[in-house]
Amino acid sequence: MEQQGPQVQVTTAKAQAKEPQVQRQPREVLIREIVETLLLTLFIFWMVNTATGRFRIEGYSMLPTLEEGEYVIIDKLSYYLDEPDRGDVIVLHFPNDRSRDFIKRVIGLPGDHVEVADGFVTVNGVPLEEPYINAEPAYTGAWDVPEGQYFVLGDNRNNSSDSHNWAYLPREDIVGKAWIIYWGPENWGLVSHYPHNLS
Repeated sequence: MEQQGPQVQVTTAKAQAKEPQVQRQPREVLIREIVETLLLTLFIFWMVNTATGRFRIEGYSMLPTLEEGEYVIIDKLSYYLDEPDRGDVIVLHFPNDRSRDFIKRVIGLPGDHVEVADGFVTVNGVPLEEPYINAEPAYTGAWDVPEGQYFVLGDNRNNSSDSHNWAYLPREDIVGKAWIIYWGPENWGLVSHYPHNLS
C-alpha cells in the first residue's frame, strides 16, 4: 500500500505533462481581425450603394406601372455600360430642381422627333404601341430632342410632370434604371420596361 502512492503521483504528473497547452491569441491579433471585418463590411456596403439605389414612388405619374408608396431598387451601373433606350423606366434628377428625383419612361432619344396628337405618341413618324399607359394623352405637341438629351413621359400621361411640360432631360441627370419593386410585398417583381423597336 505504501509503495503505490509515489507511482500514482508519477502517473498523474505524466498525464498533466501530456495535456496540450492552450495558447491565447495576442490582443493585437484580435483587434486586427475586428478592424479587417469592419473594413470589409464598409467596402461591401460602399459597393452595394455605388451599384444600386433605392427610390420611393411618390405621386401617381407612373400609374398603372408603379403605385404610390412602392419602393424600387435602381440599377446605377447599366448606363455606364450602355445608353438608355426607348421604353426604359428611369430615375432622374428633375432638371429644374436637381435636389428632387422623379421616375419616368424614356420615349425619345437624342435626335428623335416626338409628336403627341390624337391620343397617340409617335417617334420619327412611327406610332408607339403603349400597353402600359393609364390613359391616352389629352395634350398635343411636337419636340425635336437635342443631342445629349432625352424625352421622358410618365405612364399616367395626363397627370405627370415630364418632358411634355418641362422639355428635355440632360444625360447627366439620369440616375439609373428602375430594376425591382421590393415593397410592398404584394407587388414584388421586376419593373416593366417595354422596348420600342421603330424599324
